[in-house]
Amino acid sequence: MSMRLPWPAWLLLAAVFSVIMAAAWHSSARAAPVRVALAPVDAALEVIPAPAPAPFGLTQPALAAAPAQVMTTKWQAMQAVIAIESRAIAACRETPALCSPAAARFTAILDAARAETGRARIGAINRAINLAIRPQRDSAQFGATDIWQSPLMTFANGAGDCEDYAIAKYAALREAGVSADDLKLVIVHDARLGEDHAVTAARSDGEWLILDNRKMLLLADSQMPDLKPLIALGEEAPHPQLIRDAGLATQFMATAIG
Repeated sequence: MSMRLPWPAWLLLAAVFSVIMAAAWHSSARAAPVRVALAPVDAALEVIPAPAPAPFGLTQPALAAAPAQVMTTKWQAMQAVIAIESRAIAACRETPALCSPAAARFTAILDAARAETGRARIGAINRAINLAIRPQRDSAQFGATDIWQSPLMTFANGAGDCEDYAIAKYAALREAGVSADDLKLVIVHDARLGEDHAVTAARSDGEWLILDNRKMLLLADSQMPDLKPLIALGEEAPHPQLIRDAGLATQFMATAIG
């Protein structure tokens, strides 16, 4: 038997049914505990060490203010020459017939290094430049002391002292794609030999590797306790204005900075 209700009665029943269902849902919601998945408080966290900001932990020059300023001025002048030589190297690649023998040898080292990555690239440049230059003191080569040669001048002469090796390696690493933030020319005091020395420092995987003309093996700064840093030179300072370089795209002219 079917029961027929007038439509207002159906509306009333529907409203009552909705109230009953809502009450039942709220009751079950209060009864059911809320479960939140939390990571264990003692879970091991991966700690990534911050990259060393400067080689040998140097925070400020260990040189007195006046010598440090002289060194910085010489380095800024050398940066201008390196920038000019970079253009000469680019022209050498574009037109090999115009490439000087020194630029050709330097470019060959760069090309071989670019085939490597990371630490291997740094090591390749360290070994190649150590083998390309014979050690010779400024007094024997120039009859003067503390003469800084540009990379292509060093390669043209085939000889140089520690800072000439270091400058050439710095420029080669920049040409090979190493960031300026990860490179320093470092003047150190060798406590074992009792003399000042120049090296290049290149940061790789958070540590500073030392490129030394007296070693083929790359060592981290922490592995060379005899070297006491005096000043680290990079590209933080504004670049000096380039000197006139007309014609250097086709002809290399070396400049020594004393």
